[in-house]
Amino acid sequence: MMNQVLTSVQNPRVKQVVALQQKSAERRRCGLFVVEGRRELGHCLAAGYEVTEVYVCRDILTDADALLGSLQGVATYEVTPYVYDKLAYRGGTEGVVALVKSRPMGLDDLRLGERPLLMVLESVEKPGNLGAVLRSADAARADAVVVCDPLTDLYNPNLIRSSIGAVFSVPTVACSSEDCIAFLKTRGIRILTAQLQDSELYYDTDMCRATALVMGTEATGLTDVWRRAADAHIRIPMLGRLDSLNVSVSAAILLFEAVRQRQKMA
Repeated sequence: MMNQVLTSVQNPRVKQVVALQQKSAERRRCGLFVVEGRRELGHCLAAGYEVTEVYVCRDILTDADALLGSLQGVATYEVTPYVYDKLAYRGGTEGVVALVKSRPMGLDDLRLGERPLLMVLESVEKPGNLGAVLRSADAARADAVVVCDPLTDLYNPNLIRSSIGAVFSVPTVACSSEDCIAFLKTRGIRILTAQLQDSELYYDTDMCRATALVMGTEATGLTDVWRRAADAHIRIPMLGRLDSLNVSVSAAILLFEAVRQRQKMA
C-alpha cells in the first residue's frame, strides 16, 4: 500500500534520494544506496539486502502492485513522472527506485571453496569498467571480486547499472593492496598478475589451482607491490598496434580461460 503521493521535487525525501544518487559521502554517512530498475532490484532482494523505501511511478510501472506485493512492510511512495525524472539517475528504469541498506563486506567475510577463483582489481577508476568486470565474474562464477585501493564507490549508481545487479550476486570487497596480498598468501591462493613485462601467455599458465587474477588500470598497469607479490606474470597477446585492452575485456578473457581449464580438468 502506498503511503502517499509525492508531487514536488522539493520534498525532503526526494532530495535525500537525489543526494544518495550523486554523493558517495552521503551514501557512507547514511549507510544507504539507491537501486533503480526492476531487474536490479530483484537481484538485490535475492542477495538478501534490506530495502527501506520504494518509490514508484505508476505511469511507467503499470504493474506496481505486483512488485510491491513482494515488499510487505517496506515504506512505499508514489511519485509523478516529473518527480521520478528527478529521482532516476538514468532513463528507462521501469519506474521504480529503492533505498537499500549498505552491507560492507571484508576479506574475512568471504566464504571460499577449495580452489577459489578471485578477480582482483587495483585502483579501478571507472564505475562502468568495474560493473562490466562484475558481470563477467558472475558469468564465470568467480568466488569474489576484490577492489584494492578503490577510486570508485561500490554503491555508485553507474556501477550498479553497468553490472546489471552483479554487484549483488558476486561477493565484492574493497580493501588495501597490502591486506589483500596478505589474505591471498595466508590462504595459499596463487597470485597471477596481468602485465606485459616478464610474463608468459595466459593460456600457458595453470589456473586450475586456487587463483587470484590481478589487473591494474589501463593507463599505468599494476604497481610494484603486486608485481613483487606475484607467483607468476601473465599476458594476453596483442597482435595489433595497440598494447592494451579495456580492463573489463581483459578480465573476461582471463576469467573464462580459468573456466575452460577447470572444465577440462573436471
